Amino acid sequence: MKNKVAVSGALCAMLCLVFAPAQAIESARSGLSLCAELIAPSLLPFFTASALLIRLGVPRTLGRALSPLARRLWGVSGAGASAFFAGICGGYPLGAQTAAELYLTGQIEKAEAERLLRFCNNSGPSFLVGVIGAGIFSSRAAGMLLYAVHVSAALITGVLFRSRVPLSSVPRPSEELSISEALVASVRQAVSAVLGVCGFVVCFCVLSGLLDALGCFDAAAAFLSRLSGVDARDLRALLIGLLELSNGIGALRGLNPSAGRFVLAAFLCGWGGLSVQFQTMAVLVETDLDARGHLIGRVSSALLSALLAYALVRFFPFLPPA
Repeated sequence: MKNKVAVSGALCAMLCLVFAPAQAIESARSGLSLCAELIAPSLLPFFTASALLIRLGVPRTLGRALSPLARRLWGVSGAGASAFFAGICGGYPLGAQTAAELYLTGQIEKAEAERLLRFCNNSGPSFLVGVIGAGIFSSRAAGMLLYAVHVSAALITGVLFRSRVPLSSVPRPSEELSISEALVASVRQAVSAVLGVCGFVVCFCVLSGLLDALGCFDAAAAFLSRLSGVDARDLRALLIGLLELSNGIGALRGLNPSAGRFVLAAFLCGWGGLSVQFQTMAVLVETDLDARGHLIGRVSSALLSALLAYALVRFFPFLPPA
């Protein structure tokens, strides 16, 4: 059954590419532009620096200081907590990449790495403050508040999924590398990871573009709007964002900033889009880590982000309600 569904989906995608080539090309061009202007410049330095620090054993050293707080809050080691801080600084999917690298280098064990996947993979400040705050709400302050909501939801998700099972004994030490060896390996890994991320971004941009060209988003949004009374433009942004985050946020561009759209943006950033789920699977491909925990964590983070954003605009109104 899975193969039949996959083959049917692939055939439908091929037919769409044949009958709407112009839209596919334009969507791919948009995705490549997004990768060149935002994703690769922001992710590649973070990916390289993170991999280099891990190979040099820095998380293991910092772990001694972070360990008491990390164990009490999330039930992870101090070294594992570095994946969370990498994620909230570098954005999707750096947190997952860091957790996987810590596991592969023997600084954390499998159970801890899978626990980290539930809450360490998050959006970064450059996207939330620069793209959404300044670009969508015309306010960097709104972007900062959105970032605070996003980080708070991730923190709470980590607490909610905290395991009562104690961590195993100290994992095996990682292999010591020279600075030159570590740098070469880190750059190679970072370039490979960024290419995988960009590939999925372009793929989902094309998918969103084809569905948009076929009128699927508009039809579904209009139907849901009649049922719920919610603005069809907001529902369209939601449907697009469920697939790919940047396009979903882009669908809000030009609309009047409102409290409801702030909550919607918080939900979409917490979820990250189906594209982020596949990006995470791509950085985990060399490991035996189970990605289902990441999916559960993203759903939890999305719901918590929406609730926190609603509470923020409800009790401290800084945007019009509609």
